[in-house]
Amino acid sequence: MRAWYLHPMADGVRVSFSGVAKRYDERVVFRSLSGEAAPGEVLVVTGPNGSGKSTLLAVLCGLLRPTRGEVKHLADGREVPRERWRRHLGVVAPAMAVYEELDAVENLRFFARVRGLGAAADRCRRALEAVGLDPERRTPVRGYSTGMAQRLKIAQALLHEPAVLVLDEPGSNLDPTGKDWLDGKVRDLAAAGTTVILATNDRREMEWGSRRVALAG
Repeated sequence: MRAWYLHPMADGVRVSFSGVAKRYDERVVFRSLSGEAAPGEVLVVTGPNGSGKSTLLAVLCGLLRPTRGEVKHLADGREVPRERWRRHLGVVAPAMAVYEELDAVENLRFFARVRGLGAAADRCRRALEAVGLDPERRTPVRGYSTGMAQRLKIAQALLHEPAVLVLDEPGSNLDPTGKDWLDGKVRDLAAAGTTVILATNDRREMEWGSRRVALAG
């Protein structure tokens, strides 16, 4: 089963990193990490709390600069220009916020405008249907369960049809049914050629990985 969208880059985007290290003053978060996340694969980042999983994801996204080492975002063997990279990146993280006074469609329409996306109504409907939310529901998000709010965050990340999807503890707020759904969704996205980077300590989510980076505590 293929995902509902087509990537803007037919061959996807590869994230490659070499000798990456990050420190804050005297605290070393991690050092000398190398690997890659390729289209159609899931790179799993594991490690105890405080080991730097979220920090590594931020470095691979380009949101943080590594203290040492190099991160490359490659399409067809060529580096994606920084001004274009964000167009191909979707992120789901605990720090992400949605507007609780708005309903799901209003939230997605806002983010569609921020990204300058066309055909916003159709995109919003498809994104909500893709995560199992009713696009006709007009309940403000403040009335959502934590699992529904997590699905909305995932819909927001998928809205612009990213070639690279970064997930930081994506199943942490989902009930067993939601986790079953997430399992199928990540596998479908990878099968469709998405590059997926996932930080987790959930054993089930670890099984999605075709590559793994294990951080020490």
